[in-house]
Amino acid sequence: MRDNPVINRIKGGLVVSCQAYPGEPLRHPETMAQMAMAAVEGGAVGIRCQGLSDISAIKGQVDVPVIGIWKDGSEGVYITPTLRHARCCAAAGADIVAIDATGRPRPDGRTYAETVRALHDEGVTVMADCGSFDDAKRAVDAGTDIISTTLAGYTGEREKTDGPDFELLKQMIAAFPDLPVLCEGRIHTPEQLHEVMQCGAWAAVVGTAITHPTSITSWFVARLGEKQ
Repeated sequence: MRDNPVINRIKGGLVVSCQAYPGEPLRHPETMAQMAMAAVEGGAVGIRCQGLSDISAIKGQVDVPVIGIWKDGSEGVYITPTLRHARCCAAAGADIVAIDATGRPRPDGRTYAETVRALHDEGVTVMADCGSFDDAKRAVDAGTDIISTTLAGYTGEREKTDGPDFELLKQMIAAFPDLPVLCEGRIHTPEQLHEVMQCGAWAAVVGTAITHPTSITSWFVARLGEKQ
């Protein structure tokens, strides 16, 4: 849907994912909103965030598109797993709602296509978090607005790569040239981001390498014990 003004606003840019995991010191809506504001000051064209409180807090502080998700659970379909979760994300202020696009059973019994159709009837822009090419095809067949490599390496269908899953990204871009394809997942350096965009990605989502200080610190600490 390249005539969608929200999708067009993130074209060619960096979307920063601002999320903190349960029990972590930064897990607070105001903190995530401040993180989002800092990312936008640095040049982010969009923000991805998790949870209704975070979506609302961030939407009230930034003027870039917000991609909202609601994680419920820790296995199977837990990224915006039902139509209710997706509707709540939209009501909280998400400009784009990202949902799990795998073929795994959804808690409410609806198919992915049924969920997308209901959201489109309500004017919601939908992004598909895909873990494989089959997921991407399912999303495209359902009329999804944006497809992404978010779940590559996390669903058991593809090996988890050290960096972005460039193979899947290129496959999706080649197969669906008329649909915005985002790259998300394990983009850890500016060089990797550059390579992703050179592949033809519509935009890229970076989270851990920018907004998760615990992980970033651990990367540095891990090098302390390495021999020169």
